Amino acid sequence: MRRTFVLNSLNSFTSFYSKQAEFATTDSFMTNFIQWVSGSLLLSLDALGTALGLLYLYLEYKASIWLWLVSLTMYAIDLWLYFDRGLYAKFGIALFSLSLVVYGWTAWGKRKKELTIRHVPRRVLFLSLLGLMVLWGVIFYLLSHYTDSRVPTWDALAGAISIVALWQLSRKYAEQWLLWFVADALYCGLCFYKGVPFHGCLYAFYTTMAILGYRKWLRLMQEETPYSINNNR
Repeated sequence: MRRTFVLNSLNSFTSFYSKQAEFATTDSFMTNFIQWVSGSLLLSLDALGTALGLLYLYLEYKASIWLWLVSLTMYAIDLWLYFDRGLYAKFGIALFSLSLVVYGWTAWGKRKKELTIRHVPRRVLFLSLLGLMVLWGVIFYLLSHYTDSRVPTWDALAGAISIVALWQLSRKYAEQWLLWFVADALYCGLCFYKGVPFHGCLYAFYTTMAILGYRKWLRLMQEETPYSINNNR
């Protein structure tokens, strides 16, 4: 009888631990499945955002007003990606950029005949540099004290440059391309470091295209100059 009791006890313990192992295996499977779905979704959004980014760059290169419409979807995708990867300054830039989309569309649309490609005036250039330094300091402080960002210095710098460049784009200043050259080079390194490879390649391409875009806008500016003079008469 004692032997039967011992055997029954052993069977109970074996059954209990088998069920626990089964539950653990199921839980591990579900965890891995959720992580796989999450990773696949982020990779898909990364690829889609990259495709939209290329279309956006082409429209910007051609100085087409439709770049603002494409940027609406592109920035929405960026919000998800950059928050998930801890690029909080870039997340903030995407959020800020969404508000500038409306302004840019309005400025390029309603004032299409007035707002031509031009150089940055000296006074605006000075204010842009001053604003860039202030923004860099503010964003760095916020990232350092209120987030878990591991790259606050470079993320803040790229973010500050992007804000100024985006504003200059809305005013059709040709030098906005030079600001994007620096910002895109920084973001290229940050994206690869943070595991967003498609966007890393996109920003590498952006960096190269920034120089070509600047030269293209200088040519467009020369073509628009006679038109602009005739309109001012």
